[in-house]
Amino acid sequence: MAAPAPSLPPANLPGSTDDLRVAGPLRHVQTARFDEPLPLELGGSLPGVEVAYETWGKLNAARDNAVLVCHAISGDSHAACHPDDPDDDPGWWDELIGPGTDNAIDTDRLFVVCSNVLGGCRGTTGPGTTDPKTGRPYGADFPAITVGDMVNTQRRLMHHLGITRWRAVVGGSLGGHQAMTWATGYPDAMRTCVAVGTSPRLTSQALAFDVVARNAIQTDPSFAGGQYYGQPQQPDTGLAIARMLGHITYLSPAAMDAKFERDRHQPRDLNTSFEKRFSVGSYLAHQGQKFVDRFDANSYVAISLAMDRFDLGHDHATLMKTFADTSCDWLVVSFSTDWLFTPAQSRQLVNALTQSGKRVSYTEVTSNAGHDGFLLAEEIGKYGPLVAAKLGDIDASAPPLRDHDRHLLDFIPAGASVLDLGCGSGRLLAELRDRGHQTLMGVEVAQDKLIAAVRRGLDVIDVDLNAGLPAFSDRQFDVVVLSATLQIIENVAGLLDEMTRVGQRVVVSFSNFAFRDFRKMFAEQGRSPKAEAGGGSYGYEWHDTPNRRFPSIADFEDFCTQRGLAIHRASYLDTTTGAVVEADDDPNLNADLAIVEVSR
Repeated sequence: MAAPAPSLPPANLPGSTDDLRVAGPLRHVQTARFDEPLPLELGGSLPGVEVAYETWGKLNAARDNAVLVCHAISGDSHAACHPDDPDDDPGWWDELIGPGTDNAIDTDRLFVVCSNVLGGCRGTTGPGTTDPKTGRPYGADFPAITVGDMVNTQRRLMHHLGITRWRAVVGGSLGGHQAMTWATGYPDAMRTCVAVGTSPRLTSQALAFDVVARNAIQTDPSFAGGQYYGQPQQPDTGLAIARMLGHITYLSPAAMDAKFERDRHQPRDLNTSFEKRFSVGSYLAHQGQKFVDRFDANSYVAISLAMDRFDLGHDHATLMKTFADTSCDWLVVSFSTDWLFTPAQSRQLVNALTQSGKRVSYTEVTSNAGHDGFLLAEEIGKYGPLVAAKLGDIDASAPPLRDHDRHLLDFIPAGASVLDLGCGSGRLLAELRDRGHQTLMGVEVAQDKLIAAVRRGLDVIDVDLNAGLPAFSDRQFDVVVLSATLQIIENVAGLLDEMTRVGQRVVVSFSNFAFRDFRKMFAEQGRSPKAEAGGGSYGYEWHDTPNRRFPSIADFEDFCTQRGLAIHRASYLDTTTGAVVEADDDPNLNADLAIVEVSR
C-alpha cells in the first residue's frame, strides 16, 4: 500500500523543506529496545529506551564504512528515501544521501544510520512514551534531557549494530550539536565530524525565540500541564505558533522578500483561524497547521530545551579546552545569511580547532536562504561536494606544480609546518605532503578550488585574508606562504603583520609590475598592464583585473624596510621565455616573478 501523499501547500503558496514530510508511519523504520537504565546528565535516569532508526547501504566486513546522520529539532529517522522502494516518502536530506557518486553520502559505498533522537515523537522514547511506573504517557514528567543524553542513546544503537567506530558523524543545526558531542565526548568513536549550520551554543537571541515558542505551547489552554494525551483537545494552537516562529528564524530577509514581497497583500485561500491578511501569514499558518499533524508539543519542549542547554564554551579558551582531546578530522559549513546559527559562530569553532592543531576544513556558503539552506537542494549542491570530498577517496590525479611554483619549494625546509594562503587547489601542499611534511594547512576563498584541495586530502579553510588570521596562533607554523596573491590584497600591511605573527618565516611570491613587458605596455602602448597573478599570463583587462596593487620588486623591498621586515633571500625569475630562469641582472626590470623570504 502506498504511503499517504505529502501535504503540499495550497496553490501559489511558497513551499518549504517541511512540505514533503508526512505524518504517517515510516515504511522502513526499525526499533531497538534497550532495557538497562539510561543515566541522564542532569540527574535521574530512564528505566529503558527504544530507538527508532533507519539504515541505507550495507555495513562492510571491516565495519568501518558506517556514517551516523543526526537530525535537527523537527526531524526524524527518515533522512532519505529508500531507492529500492518506489512508494517510499522523500526524506529530509534526500539531496545529500543516496546511491551513486552524485550523492555526497554515497550509500553504494557507505552504510548510513539515522535515528530519531531521545525525546522525539517518531518512535524513540520521549514524552509520549508510556511511563512504566504509571502506565500512562510521561508527558510533563519526562525528565530533562541533554544533547549528551541523545548521543549516549545513539551510542547504544551503535553497539547494537556492531559498529565500533563511525566513518563519520554528520549533522546540521541541532544535528551538528550531536555530531560535535560525539567528537568531544567519544573522540575514539569517529573518524570525521561534519558540522553544518551549527554553533558552539545558541546566541541569546536564538534562546529568546525558543523561550517564546515554549511559552506559546505551555500557555495553550489545552496543554493541560503537559498531560493532554487522550484528551479531546490538544495544544495545537501553541505548537503551530511555535513552528511559525521557528520558520521565521530559518529564513533570511532576502529569502522572505523573494517568497512574499511580490504579492504580500494577496493572502492565499487557506482554512485557518490564524491571521492571513498578508501572503506571509498564509504561509506561516500552513506550516504551523501542517506541523501539528506530525509532531508532539511535549517533544518540541524537551528537544528545544536540550538544544538551549547545549554549550561547548562561550569563549575561545574554553572552546580550545573542549576540543583538546578530539582526534577526528573536521568539516564545518556555515551559510552567509544564517542569522540563527551565524557564520561568526562557525568561525569560533574553526578558530579553536585550528589553534588546537586539529585537522579542519571550513567553508561559508554564499546563500540567500538563511538557516534553512542546509536542507535545500541548491545549497546542498554547493556544500555537498565538500562532504563527498571528506568522505571519499583522495584524488591523486590533479596536475603537478607549475615550473615556476617549484621554486617555492626551495624556500621550505624539510619537514617544516606550512600554512599556504591562497592555496588554490592545493598543488603546493600536496607536493609537500608527498615529500613527508606532516603539518599542512591551506586558506582559500574560491569554493571550487577549496573543494579540489579537500579532495586531495588537504585541510583548507575559507578565510578573508583582509580580516587577518585569527584562526591561527602566534608562531603556529614554521613557514607561511602567500603565493601570487599579494596584489589582490586590500590590507597588505595588516596581512604581512599577521603572517609574521603566525609564521617563523614568511615566503611571498608576486608579479613584478616593473617588469620590462609591463613598462612597454605603459610607455609604448599607453595601456594598463594586464598581469594574471603568477607566471606571465596577461589575461585581464583594466576593468576586470583582480589586482588592487601593482608592486615592483623595489617597492616590496622598500615596504620591508619601512615595516621592519628582514629579507633573508629572494629568487627573481623570468617565466616568459618558456623556461624559468633567474633574472640576476637588474631583476626589477628583467624578472616578472619575485619570491622573497622575510621575517619580523
